[in-house]
Amino acid sequence: MKKTFNLTHEKIKLPRLIDAIKHEVKKYLKRERRRTLPEDADYWDFDCRFGVDEDSSEVIHVSEINKSISWAESENLDSFYLEVMVKPCSRIRTSENES
Repeated sequence: MKKTFNLTHEKIKLPRLIDAIKHEVKKYLKRERRRTLPEDADYWDFDCRFGVDEDSSEVIHVSEINKSISWAESENLDSFYLEVMVKPCSRIRTSENES
């Protein structure tokens, strides 16, 4: 998902718009996590970027998405850019015999 979200709407007030954006992102993450994993992967990981626009976006952790959206609301931005890219990952297993 690479998208620029507008925080202005003629009929929808800002708090409802923010809730709708957060819900859309949450729904996207849930849908991507339900996909079938490749055989060599254990879980789905997400590469996320957030910023005022695509050029100024910075890498964030998936758990910081809602905080970043709330920050955009508190700064009274007209729009913001959010990128969430999914990738399969594997956990690193350590042997129990190591000291």
